[in-house]
Amino acid sequence: MASLPQFSLSHLLISISLTFFCFSDPCFCSKHKHFNLSTQAVHWSSAGATWYGSPDGAGSDGGACGYGNTLSQAPFSSLVTAVGPSLYKSGKECGACYKIKCTKHRSCSGKPVRVVITDFCPGGPCASESAHFDLSGTAFGSMAIPGEEDKLRDAGVLQIRYGRVACDYSGKTIVFRVDQGSNPEYFAVVIEFEEGDGDLARVDLQQASRKPDEWWEMNHSWGAVWQLNAGKELHPPFSIRLTSQYSGQTLVAKNVIPAGWQPGATYRSLVNYL
Repeated sequence: MASLPQFSLSHLLISISLTFFCFSDPCFCSKHKHFNLSTQAVHWSSAGATWYGSPDGAGSDGGACGYGNTLSQAPFSSLVTAVGPSLYKSGKECGACYKIKCTKHRSCSGKPVRVVITDFCPGGPCASESAHFDLSGTAFGSMAIPGEEDKLRDAGVLQIRYGRVACDYSGKTIVFRVDQGSNPEYFAVVIEFEEGDGDLARVDLQQASRKPDEWWEMNHSWGAVWQLNAGKELHPPFSIRLTSQYSGQTLVAKNVIPAGWQPGATYRSLVNYL
């Protein structure tokens, strides 16, 4: 795992004590002063890399994070990767972004490429190496000198450099795709396109009720899926509060799931971290 920057106790105390609130419609966001990935230099570490799927493809249809058939489309644009257990962390790192580059093969360009974790690679070098990226064919080829993508893909296992970075989805807002198994008492959702840190430590749901400060903590189900089994009927519209894994920054997508929501439907918020 890439090493993260170390901070002094005084910085930590400042991070905890200073809080900024902003109010707007449709979102309320609480921003603790924090050290986020968008302001940090890349800390490079070593990893192995392979590729899977078609040479110009997105690796797999959906993968273990649950993003479905969106991987070949913008903003993922097939620049995605499966990772081994050390980076996947039981799906909690789904959506995290890394820069990768290779320099040890004659077809390597040496230029960094940003990829997103969308899948899990459970065996082989993915499990035996301290860090391993099983990249889509597109992502693997993107490390090559232009015109030598196929030569690089023929190289087998590569040694690469990697570093955790902020995600950049070109201004897209966070999207919530309701799981097909959801019903009035059980709600599950795939969360996509979190800019900045990219991964989530906690997700909470607020239903329409007489208790405006009441939030229900959702459970991390698998991949990028979060669920709430309320045991009683929930009353939409739902607001969803997201807490970043890396920085602890929170934001709220207010009433993002409307009354009359449907399983399988996708609802776009008006908020994001950057």
